[in-house]
Amino acid sequence: MSRGAPKPPPPHKLNFATNSVRNTTFAEDNNKLYYEIVTRFWHPHLTKINKYDYEARVVNCVAEIEDQPEKDVKVRFNTPDAEGEWMRACDFIKNDGTTTGGTFTHEDGTEYRWKIPKRYLQLIKADDEEEVPVAEYHPHKRHFGVWRMSQRAFLEVKPEASAALDRIIVSYLLLERRRRQTKIKVKLETK
Repeated sequence: MSRGAPKPPPPHKLNFATNSVRNTTFAEDNNKLYYEIVTRFWHPHLTKINKYDYEARVVNCVAEIEDQPEKDVKVRFNTPDAEGEWMRACDFIKNDGTTTGGTFTHEDGTEYRWKIPKRYLQLIKADDEEEVPVAEYHPHKRHFGVWRMSQRAFLEVKPEASAALDRIIVSYLLLERRRRQTKIKVKLETK
């Protein structure tokens, strides 16, 4: 009896604890992947992205985002041994200025592109002709649209992109912050 091709592994479903881009957690149900996004009140312009290593039981700061008023947003990626170099967020996520999305390159040379086809962020490989998403943001849902959440927001990441997960999360946070800030500016300008 022949067996077909093995079933591909399921995507990682990272649930958001809150709707904030400054203080939340992204975690799988089994906590194998667990990211904590923290902005302390005594450092309100510095957001740290911590990753919990389930096997070694260690928390590592994998990235930091600095958003000083009247200055460019900066980001740096850390290793367990050392802190990385600061770079401007616009150098990390290249944007042509026409859309909210942008592109970034992983350390292995793979280029990814965020796009917004149906009001929600999707990540695709830049060289993919079919534009199959490797990561997708799914917003929260509420009971009857107003009451408590019936389903938390989550980021669904396919296993083929899990090597770039740190950069995917940082790029998501940067783009979502940018999107929310432009919404606020539009609301202020219309009043």
